[in-house]
Amino acid sequence: MTDRTPQPPRTVRLTVAQAVVTYLSRQYSVADGHRRRLIPAALGIFGHGNVAGLGQALDQLSDQLPFVQGRNEQALVHIATAYGKATRRHATLAVTASIGPGALNMVTGAGLATVNRLPVLLLPGDTYATRHQGPVLQQLQHPIEADTSVNDAFRPVSRFFDRITRPEQLLTALPAAMRALTDVDTGAVVVSLPQDIQSHAYDYPAEFFAERDWPIRRPAPDADEVATVARLLAEAEKPLIIAGGGVVYSGAGEELETLAEAAGIPVAETFAGKGAVQRRAWWQLGGIGLEGTPAVNTLAREADFVLTVGSRLTDFATASHSVFENPDVRFASINVNVHDAGRLGATGIVADAKRALAALADAVRTDGTSTSAAWQEKVRALDEQWQRQRAAALDPDSPFDLASLPDDSDVVRDTDAVLTQGQLIGLLQEHAQAGDTIIAAAGGPPGDLQKVWDATEGRFAHLEFGFSCMGYELPAALGVRFAEPDPSKRVLSLLGDGTFLMAPTELVTAAQEKLPVTIVIPENHGYQVIHRLQMGRNGREFGNEFRYRDGSLEIGSGKPARLEGDYLRVDLVRTAEGLGARALRATTADEVRAALAETRDHEGPVVLVVPVIPHADLPGAGVWWDVAPAEVSEQEAVAQLRSEYEEGLASQRWYG
Repeated sequence: MTDRTPQPPRTVRLTVAQAVVTYLSRQYSVADGHRRRLIPAALGIFGHGNVAGLGQALDQLSDQLPFVQGRNEQALVHIATAYGKATRRHATLAVTASIGPGALNMVTGAGLATVNRLPVLLLPGDTYATRHQGPVLQQLQHPIEADTSVNDAFRPVSRFFDRITRPEQLLTALPAAMRALTDVDTGAVVVSLPQDIQSHAYDYPAEFFAERDWPIRRPAPDADEVATVARLLAEAEKPLIIAGGGVVYSGAGEELETLAEAAGIPVAETFAGKGAVQRRAWWQLGGIGLEGTPAVNTLAREADFVLTVGSRLTDFATASHSVFENPDVRFASINVNVHDAGRLGATGIVADAKRALAALADAVRTDGTSTSAAWQEKVRALDEQWQRQRAAALDPDSPFDLASLPDDSDVVRDTDAVLTQGQLIGLLQEHAQAGDTIIAAAGGPPGDLQKVWDATEGRFAHLEFGFSCMGYELPAALGVRFAEPDPSKRVLSLLGDGTFLMAPTELVTAAQEKLPVTIVIPENHGYQVIHRLQMGRNGREFGNEFRYRDGSLEIGSGKPARLEGDYLRVDLVRTAEGLGARALRATTADEVRAALAETRDHEGPVVLVVPVIPHADLPGAGVWWDVAPAEVSEQEAVAQLRSEYEEGLASQRWYG
């Protein structure tokens, strides 16, 4: 006789931290039929706020969730975010930190991930939930909000936030976190874990820890929205497509290329969209906006219809709403986010880029839509003219004319530079192979790469410019390398000396893990891209170049003491060597070529320092940017620059 007595649900007694680690090890994303671990590893730095909880759990369960030790919590978030971007948002990494400054160090990384719509899971320690201990080490005491901790700083920069004050809250919090990580509108996901609660035990349902799949959705386009945009395309005489990061994340490059080829529409790219088009074709044009090409911006001024795919259209892309000058210009947008789909008053297709572009390409072919020979010829002519400029600017074997610099001919003082940053990029372009990735984030490198880098035919560009975060570039190389372990595919970060000096410490992590990443530093002795902006808005340099102080600093004396001496003598090669990298200095074009070739197969981090001529910039993009000089000033140059700025305001438009 069968016993039909109901059996109680099977339970597993675990601490909160053990439950978190076990749960994460059994979550999978599913996209286009491919199943993979959603959180395959964790990174962190232990302190008193997480070592006895998450630290113990990660130790006990290290076979299920490998752990990577880091040097700076912000950098660890960047590693995880870059991993998420390199996997096209199909996976990410978890990052844990202790309470107080350890947790707050992650806030910048959270902001970067959320702004760029990239998934990252953060597990910061938090102060005691039980409160038996009274105020504890690193606890913020708010005078009227007793439950506030420093972790509340994550709320405005996260896509999802929860604080666990009872063990059973994980039963709803963790699934909600996974949904946010796999949502089309993802970002930083924060599960705040009070120090004491991490170690509390609970009898969890065993079923909670079963393997679970999380589909990455592809929202289908509405047929009427596709038909409307197809009609607008058919009516346009001078259409332009702007490809954003959504094209890359969706893997919609082929569909975009099909549409552009079928209808003869030129394609420009944002920073995040760099490399969205992998085919070399007459309609593949490169960057738009403030750091775009003059050819693209000329076409944007004339365009009567602009289709944006997967972009938020920030001021860098639109030149602060000034680049689209055609009085009859109309906009359409493809985006999974309804708010982004409506930017500039656009007619929106709220859908996945891959599915929407495929539907739009079908409609265009059915309608027989194609641009005129005159528009196509103009596109070709402008791009050919730009390609000649580009080739001259990147040619590393053509000596740079120092007489072409602004009226500050002493910029090569104390330097041995013979190359410009553009010529260095030309050398990196020579060396790049299919499968290689180049990374940049802040300062001059991302803008220069946006303007001149050829990211077609498998030479990938990983540009973080939604947040333009100094310090992202080096740890991002580690994240990309974790996602692409094939050492034959080079992972290279291009970052200025200012950025390197701000955050070089993850070189130690790269050495510890024997990660083959290459860091190329164009040494130009300052925050030179901001120096350039400063000269254009203030008319004189102040506080941006790396120079010794001319005279002594006497705080409070009223005596001016400016940073106007010689360039600082900083040995970046020895700094990198001390952090565990193989480091080289190369000055000439041939030395750079030899260094790149010699280190391509090195089994750990490589740092290549190349002195470059300060203030030697690539050709301008020919657009305006809304950065206002002081409205009143005693300095004559500022008054003149303010007048020029106000003239530029006349080009700024509202697009309804």
